Amino acid sequence: MSVTDPAPLYADHLRVLMQRAGTALERGGLDHLVIPSGTQHAKLFDDQAYPFFVNPQFKAWLPLLRVPHSWIVYTPGQRPKLIFLQPFDYWHAVPDAPSGWWVAHFDIHIIRTPDQALPLLPGDAARCAILGEPQSTLGAFAPNNPEAVVQYLEYHRSYKTPYEVALMRQAQQLAVRGHRAAEAAFRAGASEFAIHMAYCAAVGQDANDLPYGNIIALNEHCAVLHYTELGRTAPAPSRSFLIDAGADAGGYAADITRTYATDTGSEFQALIDAVDQAQQGMCRAVRAGTDYRQLHIDAHLTLAGILRDFDVLKVSPEAALASGVSAAFFPHGLGHPIGLQVHDVAGFAASDHGGRIERPQGHPYLRMTRVLEPGMVVTIEPGLYFVDMLLEELRGNGHADAVNWSRVDAFRPYGGIRIEDEVLCTEGEADNLTRPVFAAA
Repeated sequence: MSVTDPAPLYADHLRVLMQRAGTALERGGLDHLVIPSGTQHAKLFDDQAYPFFVNPQFKAWLPLLRVPHSWIVYTPGQRPKLIFLQPFDYWHAVPDAPSGWWVAHFDIHIIRTPDQALPLLPGDAARCAILGEPQSTLGAFAPNNPEAVVQYLEYHRSYKTPYEVALMRQAQQLAVRGHRAAEAAFRAGASEFAIHMAYCAAVGQDANDLPYGNIIALNEHCAVLHYTELGRTAPAPSRSFLIDAGADAGGYAADITRTYATDTGSEFQALIDAVDQAQQGMCRAVRAGTDYRQLHIDAHLTLAGILRDFDVLKVSPEAALASGVSAAFFPHGLGHPIGLQVHDVAGFAASDHGGRIERPQGHPYLRMTRVLEPGMVVTIEPGLYFVDMLLEELRGNGHADAVNWSRVDAFRPYGGIRIEDEVLCTEGEADNLTRPVFAAA
């Protein structure tokens, strides 16, 4: 499957960012947008630092991810400025001077020490919206994160430019390559740690590059929603495998989940197939004007119907939803916005002036409550799990009769199932960014 080259799309992307910045500054009554890339954080009582992760507001403008103590300055009506730290350092690799298709759009100033940025920043820090963390303070330039500016910029980050979508498609291709390698390692009997290593090798990214820690789970570990322990010994027997793993392309994340059964003729495989088919229907429902909260509620009904079909539930889907029984098997939200961050910003935003759209009552973990609009990219990740602590709560809260416990015990050793794709909302049909890449692979 071919992927669009993001380079020719960058100029239009930058124009969109400058337009948004101009409006945001007007809202905040300010003159300049100043974005520090961030700093490295020292480990407590140690002389080493944690891995550096760039400020998302910074990488929205530039595909630069490993440049601490650098700055972007934008003043409406002027070219954006990049202050780029290229230190004198023989202990570490020094970043190359900026090059590539994006440099022609910036006035670039190379500095050798962090404090050399100060005279290149605007004259009056009080007239700046400075977006960053407190550690990025330089002289009078302390991040202030003006609410009106941040609300506007984060709200509009929900609408991906063609440049951003192109990078997200690249991230999908990398991640799917890793998923294929991970499945092959699982089929060969590898441990969770070895599967993780096979994934990283195939993607060409490690823990410092990946957008989040890989979830690599075998057997009962599949019931831990964010299992990241990476066992070094393969279980015997191996029954099931859940992988939730992504990749990064130019600062944009992929987030994909698949579940596999060792025995492809087993009843657990049939349950996977049922969830997979239902998930594809949920992906197709990503349409402009659709309330994501309703998609989440509909997912509960669909998944409860699957559990009833497999004789796990004795009650109707509607009764399972109303009583909270379905939440014991599907305890998380249907998905979330994704882009520069895995759980991207503004999932609850009522408007670019602020405000919040609350979650439906009884669904505390849903990360998206907005009405879908063209340009939004969301994940669709329904799951069914057999989590001991949630099942024990269900036994004791008056709804034990809704469940066929012998069927639960049959599925419990497999842990659970989650299937996740990323879907772009368009003016028409949903554009699934994930499935075509798997098909091509």
